Amino acid sequence: MLKQKPAFTRKRRPLQWKVWLLYAAGFLPAISTFYLGATGSLGADPVKSFEQSLGLWAIRFLILTLCITPLRDIAGINLLRYRRALGLLAFYYALLHFTVYLVLDQALNFQVLLADIARRPFITIGMAGLALLVPLALTSNNWSIRRLGKGWIRLHRLVYLVIAGGAVHFLLAVKSWPAEPVIYALFIALLLLWRIFPRRLRKTTLKLQH
Repeated sequence: MLKQKPAFTRKRRPLQWKVWLLYAAGFLPAISTFYLGATGSLGADPVKSFEQSLGLWAIRFLILTLCITPLRDIAGINLLRYRRALGLLAFYYALLHFTVYLVLDQALNFQVLLADIARRPFITIGMAGLALLVPLALTSNNWSIRRLGKGWIRLHRLVYLVIAGGAVHFLLAVKSWPAEPVIYALFIALLLLWRIFPRRLRKTTLKLQH
């Protein structure tokens, strides 16, 4: 009998295609809103509407990133493989939000930009949040995790400061306090409290609920 040659199988990351699908789906809101603006369907001020939509999606992706742990702790749903993609999508949207503000809103007038940063607190907070997101995005890879070790975990705790700043930025950006930014701020506060709450106490609380 002829011996069968051993089958060589390439190692593939399981469900990696779902991560790429998440990236593709994640950019659909930006593409859709850009199309609406290009076709005159974003109202009287399409640039401002586009800018605000991008900023809102940045906050939404940050919220989804922080929801990963509570979902695992409360419902046993493990979505950790998607956390990096969600965090990077939040960064991309924040960067697009700033780019639209700088290029389309301010027409690359850096003098006006600096004046806005100095006199408008919500822009100052937004710029600080974007600056803090840069090192998080640059180190969102396996090489950085191995290289930085425990320092990587400490560095990426900055995301809590970023999302808190995002909530304040959203609240201050509107002239009044409509329901939407308040709801976002309250939900972010709950997520931050869950993260601050010691893990042992979280487990004890969940056991008591069951």
